[in-house]
Amino acid sequence: MLGAAGVVAALATPGPAGAAGPVSRDRRHRVATGVRGMWIATVANVDWPSVTGLSAATQRSELIAHLDRAVRFGLNTVILQVRPSADALWPSPHEPWSQYLTGVQGKDPGWDPLGTAVTEAHDRGLELHAWFNPYRVSNQTDPKKLVATHPARVHPDWVVPYGGKLYYDPGLPEVRAFVQDAMLDAVSRYDIDAVHWDDYFYPYPVSGQVFDDAATYARHGSGFSSKAAWRRDNIDRLVKETADRIKEIKPHVRFGISPFGVWRNKTTDPLGSPTAAGVQTYDDLHADTRKWVREGWIDYICPQLYWSIGQSGADYAQLVPWWAEVVEGTDVDLYIGEALYKAGDPAQSAAWQNASELSRHLTLAEEYPAVGGHAFFSAKSVKADRIGAMSRVAVDHYGVG
Repeated sequence: MLGAAGVVAALATPGPAGAAGPVSRDRRHRVATGVRGMWIATVANVDWPSVTGLSAATQRSELIAHLDRAVRFGLNTVILQVRPSADALWPSPHEPWSQYLTGVQGKDPGWDPLGTAVTEAHDRGLELHAWFNPYRVSNQTDPKKLVATHPARVHPDWVVPYGGKLYYDPGLPEVRAFVQDAMLDAVSRYDIDAVHWDDYFYPYPVSGQVFDDAATYARHGSGFSSKAAWRRDNIDRLVKETADRIKEIKPHVRFGISPFGVWRNKTTDPLGSPTAAGVQTYDDLHADTRKWVREGWIDYICPQLYWSIGQSGADYAQLVPWWAEVVEGTDVDLYIGEALYKAGDPAQSAAWQNASELSRHLTLAEEYPAVGGHAFFSAKSVKADRIGAMSRVAVDHYGVG
């Protein structure tokens, strides 16, 4: 094993590590039919790196520890956030190095996190899904706090401040093309197993605030019945175009999306779920997640069903069969996003104080053959294993222990 100095020297020149041939079909098939996933969030250092400014050797060591832990818990997939906020965890020609590595946006961390993650994950039999956020630019609203070469500063007309954050405007065709180029650079250069998006499209509504895309709508929205319909079309185009481009670059790389768990409530739409959720992705985020499945634009969907069995208004036991019906008759795989972070949290309901709640989720999902696996949010909660909830899942369902 290399000492700390040796690790830094070995990683000093960023490059497309892990860019060799695709991983074996056997592992891909196994994972595709039984995903046991874990998200590793980098935005705001939620999971990794634990803090900014660590040495390259320490950052790498922490990342390897997450991968080793995934293996110990019987997991087979890691979903690593590599573009948290219009930045990059690889040497991108399009966007700056992420501030969550060094504390300074644009500063070279001295190694290639994505390349290393791909290699080390595959060495452990893990799939590596590269997780991108398409439109979030910054978790603050002052463009001057971005590095001077940031695309959002070079093209200030691309940016909309909203809810204390900066976003790229999804209605601009040039933005849609740029964010695809930025994300697909990683597909071209690395042997990732999948492109993964989470639940952020148009931003979640903020009371009393308006996402100001009126000028963009006036310029590009002719022919649509409403601004909402136009916005949904913008996101539809992003999804479909990205899907097509991934297949052109590397046909074996999958495309998965993990949306908020409610498409629409049944009271809003007869096709909706038997829920009373305060957010509906179709109406509030302008993301027609059901359509993407029915049209076959994506390879998998992993709805975030972050509710307990029997929860009023959004019952896990009712949402699993609804999503199973959505994927029925399609080639889209269904995985369920699980709220491991709620287990043992004293702020959560009594259900989440029961160490068996998550294990019960997997038992229930086994009744629906369409469910091909689960992903747990997130890595630090796997590490903490509060009340032994993750250990219980591993023992009951993954043959660990």
